[in-house]
Amino acid sequence: MWIMTADRKVSRGVYSLPELRADDEQIAVTTTKRGRKAGSKNHTTPKTKTKTVQVASATEKVSTFSAVLSSVSSSASTELSSALTTAEMVLGITNGESDSFVPAEDPNYVNWGYHTEIKKILKSGAFCPVFITGLSGNGKTTMVEQACAQLGRECIRVNLTAQTDEDELIGGFRLQNGQTVFCPGPALVAMTRGACLLLDEVDLGTHLIMCLQSILEGKGKFIPKIGKFVRPAKGFTIIATANTKGKGSEDGRFIGTNQMNEAFLERFRFTYEQDYASTTVEKKIITKYAESVGVSDDLFVTNLVNWADIIRKSFKQQVVNDIITTRRLRDIVFAFSIFGNKMTAIERCTARFDDDTKRAFVEFYTKIDAAVELPSQTSQSPVDEEDGSAIPF
Repeated sequence: MWIMTADRKVSRGVYSLPELRADDEQIAVTTTKRGRKAGSKNHTTPKTKTKTVQVASATEKVSTFSAVLSSVSSSASTELSSALTTAEMVLGITNGESDSFVPAEDPNYVNWGYHTEIKKILKSGAFCPVFITGLSGNGKTTMVEQACAQLGRECIRVNLTAQTDEDELIGGFRLQNGQTVFCPGPALVAMTRGACLLLDEVDLGTHLIMCLQSILEGKGKFIPKIGKFVRPAKGFTIIATANTKGKGSEDGRFIGTNQMNEAFLERFRFTYEQDYASTTVEKKIITKYAESVGVSDDLFVTNLVNWADIIRKSFKQQVVNDIITTRRLRDIVFAFSIFGNKMTAIERCTARFDDDTKRAFVEFYTKIDAAVELPSQTSQSPVDEEDGSAIPF
């Protein structure tokens, strides 16, 4: 749409269009005059005439056109002035720091499971979407983050939920300093920086994450909101973690997980099924963590690992309905470093289970570690700090 201003008026009802060629300083204006012959009932062929009109110089024309653009609404102006590339927008978000998304290396981490293969994939720089599935608390996410940390690779982690959509993953317009600007989402940031996009708990997502389809093929993504096609930089890849294989959770243990689109799952080249670490490896993991929190009781660590291993085997045989994860063992060791009592630590960290399961787990530990006191002897009622009496509720 051309904006007709007073300086473009040639004659009554006739305006000149703004010139787009800098070397033209005159334009031809065609006017049409409608009429009919005297005594005729039919309209005549319109009469036309052409005249040459001098217009402003190229510099003045550009200046005038810029002034017209400045009068356009702020939303339209934002789209017209979207000269920044996606990479430049990303740099604006990260302040240009090249190592903004490199995870911190954990000195207590123990390489195990599929760590070596994941590290090889990341080191190759190839685009290779990977799906890692397994029960909670066995180190899936930590493995990916630590592989990136050891390689100095950037890793952008996104925790998916049922509300995660294209606006959150790809990006959208946000209000900043009174202006509406496009802010790239984690997927675009990872693509432009050649980072690893970690889709954590991907099976909690809905059909809304299908916006990642072309990105999962390594082909890039056209962003209609800004009219740009974003291509992935070298090194970009995607790794997803989940508690299921994308088929939902029939037993209700992982409530909220969904049956995922088959075409979406098919775009992951490899699938790793990660179980809990063996007792030998898990003892190394817990021992290193125990040392970091000042616990040097090797026998306690050994008993905890054996206790958890037997419970997991019972779980697989459907004898018990819950499980002790590697993360739960770390929590027990941490609690022991604070309270200094083994049974207190175990009781506090198993209280998340129902009463029967908690009681069974605690009592079972006393059969493995005969040196500890029975739960009935260590259990105490809450004490009022003022008078030392037991609180009756």
